[in-house]
Amino acid sequence: MPEQSRAVGLGRVEPVLVIVAPGQGAQSPGFLAPWLEDETFRARFEWLSTVADIDLIHYGTDADADQIRATEVAQPLLVATGLVAALGIFPHPTDAFGKVGAVAGHSVGELTAAAGARVITAEQAMVLVRERGKAMAGAAAATPTGMTAVLGGDRDEVLAAIDKHGLTAANDNGPGQIVAAGTMEQLAAFAEEPPAKARLMPLSVAGAFHTEHMSPAVGHLASLARSVSVHDPRTRVISNRDGRVVHNGVEVLKRMVGQIASPVRWDLSMDTMLDLGVTGFLEMPPAGTLTGIAKRAMKGVETFALKSPDQLDDARAFCDKHGEFSEMESSPTWRMVVAPSKGTFHISEEAADASVLAAGAPVGDVASTRDRISVISDHGGQVVEWLVEDGDLVSPGQPLVRLHPEGATH
Repeated sequence: MPEQSRAVGLGRVEPVLVIVAPGQGAQSPGFLAPWLEDETFRARFEWLSTVADIDLIHYGTDADADQIRATEVAQPLLVATGLVAALGIFPHPTDAFGKVGAVAGHSVGELTAAAGARVITAEQAMVLVRERGKAMAGAAAATPTGMTAVLGGDRDEVLAAIDKHGLTAANDNGPGQIVAAGTMEQLAAFAEEPPAKARLMPLSVAGAFHTEHMSPAVGHLASLARSVSVHDPRTRVISNRDGRVVHNGVEVLKRMVGQIASPVRWDLSMDTMLDLGVTGFLEMPPAGTLTGIAKRAMKGVETFALKSPDQLDDARAFCDKHGEFSEMESSPTWRMVVAPSKGTFHISEEAADASVLAAGAPVGDVASTRDRISVISDHGGQVVEWLVEDGDLVSPGQPLVRLHPEGATH
């Protein structure tokens, strides 16, 4: 079992690269200008502008802070920038799959990450983000809502104060940074009675994102998503919802849609990165926000904030340095069932002696100190080989069993 020595990240010597994409708020006036000096990059932005029906070049160069703060503008601008920059690092995208240990995106950055993992195409990502931005802007306009960052304070006391005022902890970004969201009245009452030793910073956003106030947007995106064809990820995708590695393309899309009205658990996403043994953390442009969080919460992990095209050579070198190990490189993803998180794997009775696993059949579960997560066979197939044994420690995204589609030829 070659994966055994890599199971939980303890004593890991192999470098592991994670690439992340930032969410709304990372943009700044004119940040796109350096990228457009390259005609190849400009042509790609023109194409994505056509797909999204929005003038990305104008908004990324000439528009002011208020204009690019608009949800329906900021979200397509961020996703397009990440997609174009990714092609700058990996001109031949398939080269990335043997190097990138995992991808993740903060909020709307999940669309960038999903496209990078080949769950959806760049064009699908741009259509979805266009509709996401419009729908969220519409939902925000229905009721005056907002968001306030809570910096510092005791975590339990902060969460208790947020709950007391009927607010939602919409973003949990790790130690000392939680974002509360709700109505303006709730936020005003919260400001009058803040948690001890915490500093409140109201955010300049259109509404209470990642809360129940965004439910109308979820319905719109869910309706559109039913017609989106997806593929299973070509590398690990870490979900904002709970930090789990998701290996089913349909589930990745479902989670991204639901995430609009549910909290972003970036803290759990970073926990999974550490469980994976990440050594290199590269943030796509406009970078800086997630790198700053990682420096505080992921001690010992080397970070790289890609902000301009003149850093691309260094970014490629960073990927080469940390991208030498990928358990998923050698096998087509449709043949694998993988672990959703770190923990101890327990095989199910049904799967233990089975020669064929049906789609949806229980494979077992992964137990950790936090929870116990069921593992199912998403697609089904003939059991070629088990890559772990009952009771083995596993890491996030580690292959558990290799399957061959029924009816296919070897």
